[in-house]
Amino acid sequence: MYKVFLAAFFVIITVNATTAQHQKLSTTNAKAEKLYVKADEYARARDFNRALQSLAEATEKDPKFAEAYIKAANLHKMMGNKDATFNNLQKGLSLVPFNPAYGNFYFDLADLYFAQGNYEDSKKNFQAFLKSNPRNPKLVSWAREQIKTADYAIEAMKEPVPFDPVQMSGSINKFGLQYFPYTTADQRFFIYTARLSARPDHDENIFITERVNGEWQVPISISNNINTNANEGAATISGDGKTLVFTSCNRADGLGDCDLYISFRTGNEWSKPKNMGMAVNSKAWDSQPSLSADGRTLYFTSTRGGGVGKEDIWVTYQNEDATWVKPGNLGKSINTTGRDMAPSVHMSGSTLYFVSDGHQGMGGLDVFKTNLNQQKQWSEPQNLGYPLNTHADEGSLFITPDNKTGYYSRRVTTDAGAPAVQLFRFNLPAEWRSRENSTYAQGRVFDAVTKKPLNAQVQLYDVQSDSLLQQVNSDKVSGEYTVVLTEGRQYALYVAAPKYLMNSVSFDYTSPKNLTPVALDVYLEPIKAGATMVLNNLFFDTGKYALEKQSKTELNKLIRFIQQNGTLKIEIEGHTDDVGADKDNQLLSEKRAKSVADYLTSNGISKDRIRYKGYGETKPVKPNTSEENRQLNRRIEMRVL
Repeated sequence: MYKVFLAAFFVIITVNATTAQHQKLSTTNAKAEKLYVKADEYARARDFNRALQSLAEATEKDPKFAEAYIKAANLHKMMGNKDATFNNLQKGLSLVPFNPAYGNFYFDLADLYFAQGNYEDSKKNFQAFLKSNPRNPKLVSWAREQIKTADYAIEAMKEPVPFDPVQMSGSINKFGLQYFPYTTADQRFFIYTARLSARPDHDENIFITERVNGEWQVPISISNNINTNANEGAATISGDGKTLVFTSCNRADGLGDCDLYISFRTGNEWSKPKNMGMAVNSKAWDSQPSLSADGRTLYFTSTRGGGVGKEDIWVTYQNEDATWVKPGNLGKSINTTGRDMAPSVHMSGSTLYFVSDGHQGMGGLDVFKTNLNQQKQWSEPQNLGYPLNTHADEGSLFITPDNKTGYYSRRVTTDAGAPAVQLFRFNLPAEWRSRENSTYAQGRVFDAVTKKPLNAQVQLYDVQSDSLLQQVNSDKVSGEYTVVLTEGRQYALYVAAPKYLMNSVSFDYTSPKNLTPVALDVYLEPIKAGATMVLNNLFFDTGKYALEKQSKTELNKLIRFIQQNGTLKIEIEGHTDDVGADKDNQLLSEKRAKSVADYLTSNGISKDRIRYKGYGETKPVKPNTSEENRQLNRRIEMRVL
């Protein structure tokens, strides 16, 4: 803001309040006064260096010559010498009592103190400026806001958040500038933007490194298909590491100042990036993307019209046909009339981190977090406090799915004295954690007969709300897939491919102690007579046959599967463990199978395509020697006729 307000007090030759003609000078030294007047003459002739020399000699003659310091500060300000401006203002104003004529200089000194993070002295000088009865309403408003910010910062610094960042290895921080860190859900891959220096001929590129035995390897260019002679940066990656969205500027296919581009990984190869088009991009600046875990929700920063401030955070969602809906502004709960930027959505989807200078902070861009409530509304942003946030601009922040580690970039000075931006990691304080912890399920999808990898659709549902949470595809080359699992939910995982029986898996993460990664390879059976699949997400009370509400997701999935395979005929088979009388188990298994068949027929499936049968305890899949095995034996299966 020092530069912003420079013009407001820019006095070309001299300042009325400090000239000998308008005010008695504080010095009684005739030689010092003569040098001061001479400096005025040099300044009028625009010989600023000689003017400053005369003023320096004047203060040598009289070290308490306040006006000479103040005039020197004004000249240094005109010449862009910020440090000299500060030193002379500080000295000059300290030598004289409060004077309304110096109001502009109190403002300047307050801004310079603020730029150093000296909130106490900044506040005092802003108060002195206001006391001088200034007439510029914009400057008055700014001074009052800075006093408010100083008060907030002073209190925040009394209660610092435990925060001990560690600079990442030299193999990561090998460039002059590196920023916008992201990891995949399994934290195996780390991507970031880097450039050799701020020189115009050094462009931005995206780099990736893999964690091997707990150590990050030497980063490499993410792909020759992605990095070019243009700027590619501010990238984000989906949880499974298969979708990349990044920013590039001034490309031949660009629509605005900077656009968002998308690329997909198959095997180890990234596709040629595509401009996300007018559905997402605008003619303005679109940048700083952040993808959800499944890559189907995209947050980003834009200066497009229709927002709240200059830079706002927007969001768009992917349709079932892979197109994107028109982006929506996150609204006034997040966006302000200031700058709101660099969104980073946690893998759980429940917390959004971003930087802003419009919400109450410590000055410049501070890092905030906001949580998504049950009504899908974002909560009031919370400042992450000191010492992460300071008087300076802070950069983007990435928090790992397990809420244990954070990554961010900050400005540093190298041993050689050169400015740089480097990446840091830190153990995450409890105050900064996402509302929910997350882990992941990861594996490969195979043809159960040929054992070859399959390209399959993998969907994750919340069975309590019967809502689709994530949708990814397994890699057609390797069969790999990754989905993010968040605490507090009971999940149904569905894996499906054309001409195969679907496969369903149940995850119960309603208890935080169960929140551990899951390694799960999935084998899909080709659709043929005799093929079976277990319906793992059907739920009954003990000894009962009425379907519980949580079964709705599985039942509706089964209906869609039958509808998609129009000639398919099936048998619903009920099975139990060996607890209880054989006759009772037989009857229970049949009633449970009938409950499923009745649901299907009552929802449009023809009766001549379905039959049901109870097998009781006669076909166990495991010996009934443990509760875990008995649970596997209590099941409903679907068999192709």
